[in-house]
Amino acid sequence: MRRLRSRKGSILDMTEKSSVRVVTVVNPQGLHARPAHMLVNVANQYQSAIEIIRDGESVDGKSILSILTLAAEQGVQLTLRALGDDAEEAVDALAGLFNSGFRGNGDEAQQESQTGG
Repeated sequence: MRRLRSRKGSILDMTEKSSVRVVTVVNPQGLHARPAHMLVNVANQYQSAIEIIRDGESVDGKSILSILTLAAEQGVQLTLRALGDDAEEAVDALAGLFNSGFRGNGDEAQQESQTGG
Protein backbone atom coordinates (compact mmCIF):
# COMPACT_ATOMS: atom_id res chain seq x y z
CA MET A 1 0.00 0.00 0.00
CA ARG A 2 1.45 3.35 -1.06
CA ARG A 3 0.93 6.34 1.23
CA LEU A 4 1.75 9.99 0.68
CA ARG A 5 1.93 12.75 3.23
CA SER A 6 0.13 15.96 2.25
CA ARG A 7 1.48 19.44 2.94
CA LYS A 8 -0.63 19.64 6.09
CA GLY A 9 0.74 16.32 7.35
CA SER A 10 -2.28 14.08 6.77
CA ILE A 11 -1.64 10.68 5.25
CA LEU A 12 -3.23 9.94 1.91
CA ASP A 13 -3.78 6.28 1.06
CA MET A 14 -3.25 5.95 -2.69
CA THR A 15 -5.19 2.67 -2.87
CA GLU A 16 -8.46 4.26 -1.76
CA LYS A 17 -10.94 5.95 -4.04
CA SER A 18 -11.21 9.70 -3.80
CA SER A 19 -13.45 12.42 -5.15
CA VAL A 20 -13.08 16.20 -5.16
CA ARG A 21 -15.53 18.89 -6.24
CA VAL A 22 -15.69 22.67 -5.93
CA VAL A 23 -19.08 24.04 -4.87
CA THR A 24 -20.42 27.52 -4.26
CA VAL A 25 -22.56 28.55 -1.30
CA VAL A 26 -25.68 29.87 -3.06
CA ASN A 27 -28.15 30.36 -0.23
CA PRO A 28 -28.36 33.99 0.96
CA GLN A 29 -27.78 33.11 4.64
CA GLY A 30 -24.56 31.25 3.88
CA LEU A 31 -23.48 28.06 5.58
CA HIS A 32 -25.14 28.58 8.97
CA ALA A 33 -26.32 26.00 11.52
CA ARG A 34 -29.23 24.46 9.57
CA PRO A 35 -27.33 23.74 6.34
CA ALA A 36 -24.27 22.63 8.34
CA HIS A 37 -26.52 20.17 10.18
CA MET A 38 -27.88 18.92 6.85
CA LEU A 39 -24.33 18.44 5.54
CA VAL A 40 -23.32 16.45 8.61
CA ASN A 41 -26.44 14.27 8.40
CA VAL A 42 -25.71 13.40 4.77
CA ALA A 43 -21.94 13.02 5.31
CA ASN A 44 -22.48 10.58 8.17
CA GLN A 45 -24.40 8.26 5.85
CA TYR A 46 -21.11 7.45 4.09
CA GLN A 47 -18.05 5.53 5.23
CA SER A 48 -15.62 7.85 3.45
CA ALA A 49 -13.61 10.46 5.28
CA ILE A 50 -14.97 13.84 4.20
CA GLU A 51 -13.26 17.21 4.29
CA ILE A 52 -14.55 20.65 3.41
CA ILE A 53 -11.88 23.15 2.43
CA ARG A 54 -11.97 26.95 2.30
CA ASP A 55 -8.88 28.96 1.35
CA GLY A 56 -6.58 26.09 2.30
CA GLU A 57 -8.27 25.44 5.67
CA SER A 58 -9.59 21.89 5.84
CA VAL A 59 -12.26 20.78 8.32
CA ASP A 60 -14.02 17.52 9.10
CA GLY A 61 -17.17 17.30 6.98
CA LYS A 62 -18.82 15.13 9.64
CA SER A 63 -18.51 17.74 12.42
CA ILE A 64 -21.03 20.58 12.59
CA LEU A 65 -18.76 22.73 14.76
CA SER A 66 -15.86 22.30 12.35
CA ILE A 67 -18.05 23.27 9.39
CA LEU A 68 -19.32 26.38 11.16
CA THR A 69 -15.73 27.59 11.70
CA LEU A 70 -15.47 28.08 7.92
CA ALA A 71 -17.88 31.07 8.17
CA ALA A 72 -18.85 30.51 4.54
CA GLU A 73 -21.19 33.25 3.35
CA GLN A 74 -23.09 33.37 0.06
CA GLY A 75 -20.76 33.26 -2.94
CA VAL A 76 -17.89 31.49 -1.17
CA GLN A 77 -16.35 28.56 -3.02
CA LEU A 78 -15.59 25.44 -1.01
CA THR A 79 -13.88 22.23 -2.00
CA LEU A 80 -15.49 18.94 -1.00
CA ARG A 81 -13.04 16.06 -0.72
CA ALA A 82 -13.86 12.47 0.19
CA LEU A 83 -11.59 9.46 0.56
CA GLY A 84 -13.03 5.96 0.72
CA ASP A 85 -14.98 3.34 -1.21
CA ASP A 86 -18.10 5.52 -1.44
CA ALA A 87 -16.24 8.82 -2.01
CA GLU A 88 -17.88 9.68 -5.32
CA GLU A 89 -21.38 9.03 -4.01
CA ALA A 90 -20.68 11.09 -0.89
CA VAL A 91 -19.39 14.08 -2.85
CA ASP A 92 -22.33 13.84 -5.27
CA ALA A 93 -24.81 13.92 -2.39
CA LEU A 94 -23.07 16.80 -0.60
CA ALA A 95 -22.73 18.82 -3.80
CA GLY A 96 -26.46 18.29 -4.37
CA LEU A 97 -27.17 20.08 -1.10
CA PHE A 98 -25.12 23.08 -2.18
CA ASN A 99 -26.68 23.12 -5.65
CA SER A 100 -30.20 23.12 -4.19
CA GLY A 101 -29.40 25.94 -1.77
CA PHE A 102 -30.05 23.46 1.07
CA ARG A 103 -33.77 23.27 0.32
CA GLY A 104 -35.48 20.14 1.63
CA ASN A 105 -34.16 17.76 4.26
CA GLY A 106 -31.11 16.41 2.44
CA ASP A 107 -32.72 13.10 1.50
CA GLU A 108 -33.31 14.30 -2.06
CA ALA A 109 -29.59 14.88 -2.63
CA GLN A 110 -28.72 11.39 -1.47
CA GLN A 111 -31.49 9.79 -3.54
CA GLU A 112 -30.36 11.68 -6.67
CA SER A 113 -26.77 10.51 -6.22
CA GLN A 114 -27.92 6.90 -5.83
CA THR A 115 -30.18 7.00 -8.89
CA GLY A 116 -27.75 8.99 -11.02
CA GLY A 117 -30.13 11.93 -11.31
